[in-house]
Amino acid sequence: MPTDADLNSQFIRLDGRSYKAYKDLQGRYQFKDFTLFIDYVQGDPFAAPSRLRVQVPQTQAQFPQDLYATPSRVIALCDFLHRQFAYQANRLQTNRGSGKSGLVAIAPIGQQVLERSSLWVSDLCVEARFVVGLPAQGRTILGRQAAELLCEDLPEIVMRSLIYSALDASILRRHIDVVEDADWLRQQLPSRNLVAFIPNGAILPRQSGVDDRPLQESAQPFRAPRELEVEFERPNQGPIRGMGIPEGITLIVGGGYHGKSTLLQAIALGIYNHIPGDGREQVVTVAEATKIRAEDGRSITGVDISPFINHLPQGRSTTHFSTENASGSTSQAASIMEALEAGATALLVDEDTSATNFMIRDRRMQALIAKDREPITPFIDKIQQLYQEYGVSTVLVMGGSGDYFDVADTVIAMTNYEPEAVTEQARAIAAEYTIHRTMEGGDRFGSLPSRIPVPLTQNWDDSRPPKLKVHEVDELVIGRESIDLSALDQLVDGGQLRAMGAAIALLRQDYFDGQQTLIEAIDQLLNTAQGNLDALAPNLQGDLTTFRKLDLVAAVSRMRSFTLTHS
Repeated sequence: MPTDADLNSQFIRLDGRSYKAYKDLQGRYQFKDFTLFIDYVQGDPFAAPSRLRVQVPQTQAQFPQDLYATPSRVIALCDFLHRQFAYQANRLQTNRGSGKSGLVAIAPIGQQVLERSSLWVSDLCVEARFVVGLPAQGRTILGRQAAELLCEDLPEIVMRSLIYSALDASILRRHIDVVEDADWLRQQLPSRNLVAFIPNGAILPRQSGVDDRPLQESAQPFRAPRELEVEFERPNQGPIRGMGIPEGITLIVGGGYHGKSTLLQAIALGIYNHIPGDGREQVVTVAEATKIRAEDGRSITGVDISPFINHLPQGRSTTHFSTENASGSTSQAASIMEALEAGATALLVDEDTSATNFMIRDRRMQALIAKDREPITPFIDKIQQLYQEYGVSTVLVMGGSGDYFDVADTVIAMTNYEPEAVTEQARAIAAEYTIHRTMEGGDRFGSLPSRIPVPLTQNWDDSRPPKLKVHEVDELVIGRESIDLSALDQLVDGGQLRAMGAAIALLRQDYFDGQQTLIEAIDQLLNTAQGNLDALAPNLQGDLTTFRKLDLVAAVSRMRSFTLTHS
């Protein structure tokens, strides 16, 4: 096998040649403490950077086995090492020519701890996948700078980030303990009949709408009201107390700018673990909780929205509803039904991002517009049926309609970011100020949808896999089709979109046979992959991130090129 000295010599020989000569470097090279794999070389310095890997044998890395003894610990350890690699690469970052020349980078990540394809730890080795911008001036190779980059800087990055003895063991173990405890807390929620848990002392506000780090100044530590306080005994960090959100219907009320939506956002992202110091690192939510919002203009394909909308003008079907341009109410109804199809156990809804006519029809409007002229059955009249018949809870931010007091099991008021249990007060108000509105939901919620994807024969080129592009966490482009995912508030990482795009390509190619339901096909794919992101994209990408089945169903449901029919 060629060595690092051989690689250094090759770089010197390539100095001054055309950029395409870099292609000759693909292969593997033995360094003193690790093996370097050059898997893909970019076409020019302005193209997507080259893909590389390093494998450090455990005889050199020497991570204790207990640090990666469980799936939770493996993910936490890999997350920590990913962040260390990114820090060291950024510390040594320097421009070495045109375009991306001199870049050494691992996939960007945020506050969440997720399984990624960028890094893996086993009994055999530690593997890190990253990208490099091979140096050039214009399209002329800068061989000496390339030699410095891969033969000097890279070994330093590896030794400082992927070797156990180079790391602060106490900080590493705390990182793993915090993540493992969060996983444990989330697993306890169903047995305690809870949807979510927010610990005392948590810092929920973020620095800004585009900065997910915790607010540093004037942030109000969370404190649970006595009536909703619960305690857990964590396996690593011991006892923790905080507010439990019970199953059923929970209203979060209060004045504007007092923390209602911030609390709901923290609950929505409690499906993920967070790094120590995030402020939300022990905020946990059941994994199948789904944020729902109105989404004007979205595509809907073959969804049974009849529990909420029926007898449309011109006799349009709502048991198999499709549209290229949904209204706020139809989009919200479809999103709920799609989430139920995918197995959601809790719905998270904020009135600020909901269609008003979908949420409530008050007594005066009922008197003016008779039910036989109103196709929408408001959410208020279905919310308890959904829980009673299917066990699906709802956490709802509501600041404008006290009508929901009649259907709420728990009411929490937020004042200056402090929660107060006001369920009894809300019930007393509901009893004193009766609204006399007519319930419009009927006796049953209705059936849950089950759709079958029709095999796709057009739009994508069958001769090769479709190209995938991702624009942050808002848009996924598959071939010629753009999927707007901006309304899926629980997607936090562009790697999730890339992994979902790869999954959709596989579903379309191998699983959408016209016989299996959408959920059966997705379950079969995920069971085959068995949590291995490389099974979705076998070209050893380092920028894939795990996703939920709920989000994959949501993405497929927004595709205009797919047709889905009832099973």
